Amino acid sequence: MPPAGEPLFEGNLLLKALGAQDRALLAPHLEPSVHQRGETLFTTGTLVSSIAFPCHQTVATLIVSMRDGRSAETATIGREGALGGVVSNGFLPASTSAVVQMGGTVLRMDALRLQEAKRQSATLRNLFTRYGDCLLAQVLQSVACNALHPIEERCLRWLLTLQDRTGSDTLPITHELLAAMLGVQRTYLTRILRTLQRQGLIAVGRGRITILSRAALEEGACECHGVVRNHYETVLGAVYDPEGQLVAVNPPSAVRETEPPTAEPAL
Repeated sequence: MPPAGEPLFEGNLLLKALGAQDRALLAPHLEPSVHQRGETLFTTGTLVSSIAFPCHQTVATLIVSMRDGRSAETATIGREGALGGVVSNGFLPASTSAVVQMGGTVLRMDALRLQEAKRQSATLRNLFTRYGDCLLAQVLQSVACNALHPIEERCLRWLLTLQDRTGSDTLPITHELLAAMLGVQRTYLTRILRTLQRQGLIAVGRGRITILSRAALEEGACECHGVVRNHYETVLGAVYDPEGQLVAVNPPSAVRETEPPTAEPAL
């Protein structure tokens, strides 16, 4: 639950960016809940009927699983965003599973309630259209990254993405979790992490990975982290502090009024 005395909208940057009128449209329909690491918010093929807004250091990932049991991450969502029927009308089959990777508070809202609020507010339509574009950009960049870049660079990209959303140098990530996100065997990932540790980029502990130099990670990672970050800055008005933490969202005003899409896959 949100800390005592904290306004409902403070934990999620999308919601925090809203003005008073838009907050009034959403507030009656937002329900906080607490989720532990490993919990599933929705699974592939199920109807997505609600929007989930991670708050504070809560992080969820969209995961694609194969028939042989292997899986890979396609997007990481924290307090900067939302997942579920974000750009659709809701109640469409999910193309991925959403799994909580760092536990904490999530605000949920019925997808149809959000659609009704968007019909009443141009600023809400603008915000979620821009966020939907950024989420899609992250997914597409992840596809290209997984196909073209070496595992070492992909690993650094994923650690940077997680640090952006938590603001912490120490990430509570196990070898098993990181291997699953990158779609590789645990033993192979362990060798990669040892190499990165010898290079002085990270420190590996039990159930955690500590980033020793963000600047060095940015230099060693592939371009994909920077490409996605620049897109979030340009399209969503994302604001990053000097340490790289994503601290605010300030979307530009809509250039022209358009109706929200009505039949897009649930993200």
